[in-house]
Order: sequence, then structure tokens, then C-alpha cells
Amino acid sequence: MSEVLRGRRIAVTRPRAQAAGLAAQIAAQGGEPIVFPLLEISAVDDPAPLTDAVSRLHSYALVIFISPNAVAFAMPAILAAGPWPSGALAVAIGQGSVAALASHGLVTVIAPSARFDSEGVLELPELQPERVAGRRVLILRGNGGRELLAETLRARGAEVDLASCYRRSAPTSPEPLQALLHAGALDAVTVSSSEGLRHLLALLDLPARVRLEQTPLFVPHPRIVEQAKQLGLPEVILTGPADAGIIEALCAHWEVV
Repeated sequence: MSEVLRGRRIAVTRPRAQAAGLAAQIAAQGGEPIVFPLLEISAVDDPAPLTDAVSRLHSYALVIFISPNAVAFAMPAILAAGPWPSGALAVAIGQGSVAALASHGLVTVIAPSARFDSEGVLELPELQPERVAGRRVLILRGNGGRELLAETLRARGAEVDLASCYRRSAPTSPEPLQALLHAGALDAVTVSSSEGLRHLLALLDLPARVRLEQTPLFVPHPRIVEQAKQLGLPEVILTGPADAGIIEALCAHWEVV
């Protein structure tokens, strides 16, 4: 097996529950993954909105899962209340959510095939105005987040409900990432969300931030590239989607370095 990443320390900043796959692939290529979640994921303080949505699940034509975390926190509550209603079509933003739903026994799921974000979901035939007008849609998500999906579906005539089923928060300490940056001992950082990137920069002191500006940043979405540039990070590499896209870009980078 190729070990093109041998000797490279690479930060994996996905939420802890989604970090293992990428970390394992980095290790398989000889690298040393440094798992440092930039988003802490926990249950919401008030489960009532999710409980209420689950009790009315049969009334929705579409149920949209924003992320694997939405699946992890919502599906146990859904299945505890009964089987998935036959009239509700499950929608996932990315393939990670599709796989997570399959692990709960839900295999009839639609998802984008190319762009894995709200814009990609809104391009699906099942979400066009003539298909959603007058129908009820449930969006299962974390606290806050972009409103594009809900706003666009409402503009298309759908009746949209939102239920927060998990909470995102920033880590409380920059260590050990900051210590590695101070020592010049971090070779790359992978970041999978704009929110996480903002958390990272808010945590770091000035010397660590200067080092970060000199460290390759691998991100899987153009929106994160734009955010990184706005935040003053010059060395940003756009990867393909999901773990496979990130590991391919990491290996390609060091094959030519």
C-alpha cells in the first residue's frame, strides 16, 4: 500500500462521530491524524420540538435530514414512535446522511448526486415548485444554520417546519492543535464547515494563526474556500466531496511536493 502521507501530521476537524473514517484513511497512507473536532455535537436542551414533529411525521410529504448528526439524533426518536410512514419521502443532503439512514433501516432516500448542500437539494426534481406546492415539509437540523432551504421551499409554496434535534457548539480549548502550530509540527488541516473554520480562528492566539496561514488547508466545498479567503487564509485547496475527496487531494498534494 502507498504511504504517501508518511510523516505528515494532518488535523481532522470533523465532529468526533464523523472523524474516524478520514482519520483511518490518513493513517492507512502513513500519516498521523490529529483529531480535533471544531464542532461539538450534543443533544438539544429542549427535545419538545423534535417530539412534536415526530408525532406528526405521517403528515409530511418530505423529511429532510441536514447532516449525519440529524440522522443520529432524530432517527432513534422516530423509530421509537413507530415505523417510518409510507407517505413520507426521506431526503438527505449528502451521502454520509444516506449511509446513516441506511444503518437505521431506511433505504429509500433521495439525495443530490453532485453538489452536496442546500443548493444541491433544491435542484432535486422532487423539490421543484410543482411537486412541493401545498405539501408539508419537515427539516431536521442542528441549532441555527443557513435558512436558504426553508426560505426557498416556502417560496415554492410548501408548508415548512423546522425541528432542531442536536446542538452545535465551539470547542473550549485550542489544544493540542495550537501547540502543534506553535512548534511548526502540523502539515495540513482539513475543515468541513465554515462554522468550524470560524471557531478555529477564534480559538487560536496570534502566533498560531500566523502558522495556520502558512499551513495547507483542505476543504471540500467552494463556500468554505470563500470563507477561508475572507478570513485571511491564503493556502486553501478545494477537494472533492466527502472523505474520499479529501484523502485524494491530500495524497495528490504530497505526491507532487
